[in-house]
Order: sequence, then C-alpha cells, then structure tokens
Amino acid sequence: MQVNNRETSDRIVARKSSFQFKRWFKATGWRHLIGVVMAVFSAFPLVYVLSAALQPGGTLITANGLFSKVSLGSFVTLFNLPQQPYAAWYGNTLIIGVITSIGTVFLGALAAYSFSRMRFFGRRGGLLTLVLLQMFPQLLAVVAIFLLLNGISDIFPAIGLDSQVGLIMVYLGGALGVNTYLMYGFFNTIPASIDEAAKLDGAGHARIFFTIILRLVAPILAVVGLLSFIGTTNEFVIASIVLISPENQTLAVGLYQFVSQKFSTNYSVFAAGAVLAALPVMALFLWLQKYIVGGLTAGSVK
Repeated sequence: MQVNNRETSDRIVARKSSFQFKRWFKATGWRHLIGVVMAVFSAFPLVYVLSAALQPGGTLITANGLFSKVSLGSFVTLFNLPQQPYAAWYGNTLIIGVITSIGTVFLGALAAYSFSRMRFFGRRGGLLTLVLLQMFPQLLAVVAIFLLLNGISDIFPAIGLDSQVGLIMVYLGGALGVNTYLMYGFFNTIPASIDEAAKLDGAGHARIFFTIILRLVAPILAVVGLLSFIGTTNEFVIASIVLISPENQTLAVGLYQFVSQKFSTNYSVFAAGAVLAALPVMALFLWLQKYIVGGLTAGSVK
C-alpha cells in the first residue's frame, strides 16, 4: 500500500510539474526560446570574425575551426604594414565620423526646431521636400560629386578631391532629410508652454534653443548622432571616390585592400582590423545608452 501511495504521489507531482511547465512555456517560455535562438544567430558572425582574427593562418578556411589556434600575430601585423597604414585609417575614421555626427546633429536640430516652433511660408512643403530628397541616396550622385570636387580642387585644393574636409562636406550635404523629420517629431513632444515661459522672461529663440530645448531632446540627439557615426564609419562608395591617397583613406576603404588583391589576401589581418574597427561604435553606443533609454522630458512641466 505504501508503495502504491508513493507511486501515486510521484505521478501527481510529475503531472503538476508538467502542467506548470506547459503553462509557463505558453505564457513566457516561448519568448525565452526565441530570445536564445536570436542571440545565437546574432552572436555567431561576431564569434566567427573574432576567431578568424586570432587564427595564425591567412584564409577563411582555417577560421572554420573556431579558436582551434589562438595568436595575436594578425594584430601585430596590422600595424606593421607600411603600404597599409592602419593607424592612419583609424584616426581618419574617428575624425571624420565625430565631426560628421556633430555637424549632422547640429544642423538637424536647427532645422527641426525651425519647423517645429516657427510658422513661415513653405514650412510644410519644405519638410516634405526634405523627406522626398532622402529617397534618392547620395550613391546616385557619385559621378556628380566626383566632377564637382575635381573642379573645386583646381581652385580650393583643401576641400577638393583627396581631402577629408571635402568628404565631410559631402556627408553633411546629405545630413538633413530623415534626421530632421525624426527630430521634428520629437521636438513636437516638448510642450510649447516651456517656450512661452522662457519668452516671458525675455529669452529669444537662440537662448531657448541652446539652453532649454537641446537638453530636453538629448535622447533623439544621441540616436541621430549614433546613427550618423555608424553610417559614416561604414560608408565605402563615396569615401573610395573622394579619398585617393592611402594615408587619407578611412577604415572601410583601407580594409578592402586586404581582400581585394588576389595574391595578397590575408583574411586574418582583415578580421583583426574589423574587430578593432568595431570598438569605437560599441563604446559610443554604451556611452549614449543612458541618453537613449532615459526620458529626459519627464517632469519638465509641472
């Protein structure tokens, strides 16, 4: 009798556990399963590139054995190639990316504030025009950009071909559009009573914009700055057209040399360069995360 009672109780406990598991899986468990699958799917390319960077061999075939061999030789070789100045590429990318992202945020914020707070003729048409122009990427204007900078080089070489300043100006030329539209929507969430209270105290549009509004819209500024920095550092076509000298090129253009030449391909060095190139983007994302997540507009109006 005692054995039967124990078996019965064990079956009841097993059925209860199975019922609880099914209920948990139906409620939230399937979400965890999808999360694990997506995490593995997203992390595998990163692990593969890191393994290829640590492989002493020079082909992608040797990287198939994940971390079978570990060596830092590719990272050492990366900084000891006179014809491929990786350190110069790294510095150029940071300079161009930081200046372009700051300029993009500043120009976009000025335009968004004007469209959001001021009323003038052509306001709606101008906003729609910016969005429509963004439908045509700068890639379509590569030939025009090359001819324009080539002509400028004869008069102002500092902003012509093979000039980082010229490349920054090209990037800033396409900085408006979607960025302004995103900021415009966020600026509209800021109550107009803040501006009215500041105007009663004698503040003008410039003071309101720089001392009040910019602090309240910090989350969207961080998002636009991060997206601009990522897009600038990863851009290849226009940078390869404008920048000709190896010492003036960016990481996207320079790293292509490691895999474009048939008899000098070294994928381990290329992977090592790609791993190091991802560090600034990751650091910037972690630094701006608190601004992206935090809603600084909460509590601005009492």
